Amino acid sequence: MATTSFYPLSTKEGLLKEFVGRSIKDVAVPAAVLDLAKVKNNCSHMLETVESLNFGWRAHIKTHKTTELTRLQVGEGSGPANIIVSTILEAEQIVRLLLEYKSAGRALLYGFPITQTAVKRLALISKALGPKSLSLMVDHPDQLPNVITLQELSGNVPSIFLKIDIGCHRAGVTPQTSACSTLISSLLELEKAGKLHLLGLYAHAGQSYSSSAASDALDYLRQEFEALLVTAIELRNISPSHPLVLSVGATPTTTSIRNLLHNDSKITGTIPLSPVQTAALALRATIDLIRANECSIEIHAGVYTTLDIQVSLLSFSIHFPPYPISLGTHHNLILFPLSILHNSSLSTLIKLQLEDSEDILTPQQQLVTRALPTSGPNAMMTWDDLALTVIAEVASIYPNRGQNNTPEILINAGVIALARETCRVYSGFGILSPWNREGVSPPTTGPETHTGWTVSRISQEHGILTWNGSQANQEIPEAEMLKIGQKIRIWPNHSCIAGAGFGWYLVVDGGDEIVDVWPRWRGW
Repeated sequence: MATTSFYPLSTKEGLLKEFVGRSIKDVAVPAAVLDLAKVKNNCSHMLETVESLNFGWRAHIKTHKTTELTRLQVGEGSGPANIIVSTILEAEQIVRLLLEYKSAGRALLYGFPITQTAVKRLALISKALGPKSLSLMVDHPDQLPNVITLQELSGNVPSIFLKIDIGCHRAGVTPQTSACSTLISSLLELEKAGKLHLLGLYAHAGQSYSSSAASDALDYLRQEFEALLVTAIELRNISPSHPLVLSVGATPTTTSIRNLLHNDSKITGTIPLSPVQTAALALRATIDLIRANECSIEIHAGVYTTLDIQVSLLSFSIHFPPYPISLGTHHNLILFPLSILHNSSLSTLIKLQLEDSEDILTPQQQLVTRALPTSGPNAMMTWDDLALTVIAEVASIYPNRGQNNTPEILINAGVIALARETCRVYSGFGILSPWNREGVSPPTTGPETHTGWTVSRISQEHGILTWNGSQANQEIPEAEMLKIGQKIRIWPNHSCIAGAGFGWYLVVDGGDEIVDVWPRWRGW
């Protein structure tokens, strides 16, 4: 049975009555705040990018777990509403919204390999949404009886994504192994028997969060595509005309695809290829090979909606040339060997003669790469794009307790409010924003070199701020000094986990006034 009723939500109406029109400076804390303008901007960037590249799109909603933000992820276009959830409760909560998208099409993917205890609840969801609406994930033959039971209970044939492990080792079957081959054969047999529909292959590059530059993220995305392409070719050897969707993504890799966006600018001259341009060339070649093999491409991501320090810090390690590069419109890469893209010659100088669209291009020139711009609709991730903050209050001050006799500050936000999520480039659990601190400017560097207050230690409800960057005998600027009772806003390291401690988000739109409240689903 559904357990939704055991996780009661605060009513939207009650929350609106309590909070809308008030200032976030006046609410009880800790509190989670979303900036609507930033969320909308992040969502529109992603939708514009996948549309420009002619990719399919599937929105992961596990980060925020709200109906309102799901609408923004789907957008207002005429395309289908493709959703991924991590819990069955998310799926149950989003059914009503998906029913609204009936005319445009809807598809809900339960993004965890199906377990026996999940079958009955998922069958009810399938019944509610109708045929061809529910997709499941499989990575082991022993999960297939669960798929068959769901089909029998719901009366609908479920679509299946075969989950492929590309090195993250979180979930998925390893490609080019006997286990993968056996599972492919079993899925095709059950499809022939009418028990399932094999929709495609799915990968998630969780290790891409270790990227330190756009070129790293692009390489991880290429590796995802290549692993799925190899598996698709194996499957096509058994079933030559089988349609397949190749679904890849994680926020670091999906945001990096902006490097592939076409820019009509032309240049003539001798240009050195940067690491990001070389990585983009390799990725474009892989994409063209996938399309040459008549597979559909789907991108999925979730945390891009709010962003956080873990993801956004990647942009501070990127150094782009000051110009975009267009390499023409010729992309005849069906016979283009991947090996050439791993040749060191790609990092040497390439002479580009781009006088018009009829230019004859060398193989190295048959791809499009360009820098990720710092402004406009494809702007790279910055501190100003972080949509989630946690409000806390200064509870106590301990003079001279910190390094170099700086004070330490006690705040009422600890593990439950901020999460014990670390970040690769600095040792804290969150960074203080300049909000409510007159004279304090936003950061201009990444967290690894940021000078300011950092959440350096946390316990369940306690957070300790320490001053990062002060030298011996150096005084903290007066504007940076905090007072007991002062409200502060903190950028968390990982917004997916930080949000889990809250029952709702207070929504502002660039200012301090609360304009909406979004109830957050909790439970499994």
